[in-house]
Amino acid sequence: MISSLRGRVLHLEPDVVIVDVGGVGFSVAVTPQLSRTFHVGDDIVLHTNLVVREDALSLFGFAERDQLLVFLQLISVSGVGPKSALGVLATLTVDQIAQAVADDDDAPFRRVSGIGPKTAKLIVVQLAGKLQVTTAAAGAAPGAPAAAAVVGQVVAALVGLGWSERVAAEAAAPVVDAATDAQRGDVSALLRLTLATLGPARKEPAGG
Repeated sequence: MISSLRGRVLHLEPDVVIVDVGGVGFSVAVTPQLSRTFHVGDDIVLHTNLVVREDALSLFGFAERDQLLVFLQLISVSGVGPKSALGVLATLTVDQIAQAVADDDDAPFRRVSGIGPKTAKLIVVQLAGKLQVTTAAAGAAPGAPAAAAVVGQVVAALVGLGWSERVAAEAAAPVVDAATDAQRGDVSALLRLTLATLGPARKEPAGG
C-alpha cells in the first residue's frame, strides 16, 4: 500500500499531479482545488490511497490525512467509487460531510456530480456514527456554503462573461479562500471582487 508520497511536482493537470519520487513519476488523482495550489517544481507531501483493480492501479492523493480517512469511508459505501468519493471531497469539506451525515441530510451529496438520490441516502445511512463533527463545524453558520461550491458559482459567472474557465478558476479560488463563511453566502460580492482582480487583464483582448 502506498500511503503517502513526498516528492517534486513534475506536471499538473486540473485533477492530476505527477510527483517525482526518487526518479519515479507517480500520477496521483487530486481535487481541482488541491491541484491549483501546486506549481511545477514544488516539493509536496500527499496522503494517498492506492486503488487496485483488474485493469488499473490508481493513486488518489490529499493534502490532509483527515481527507484521506473520509475518502476511505466514502468508498466503503455501496455505489460510491473512488472518483465519486473524490468528487464529494471536491465539493464539501470534511466537516461539512460529517455535519451532513450527523444531520441525516443527504441534500449536500445529491449536489455532487455523479451522486444520485439513492447513493446520497446510502452515504448518510452507512456513515452514520463513523464521522466526527468538530466543534468549529458544529458552531458554523447553518448552510454556510463550501468554498469549492462557491468557486464553481463564481467561475460559471465569469465564463458567462467571456473568461476562460482556467483563468476564471485561478482568479476566483484565492478570493473565495480568503472569504469568511458569511462572505461566501454573497456570490455577487465575490464575483465583483474577482472581477476587480481580472479588470486590468480584461481590457487587453477587448482592445484587440
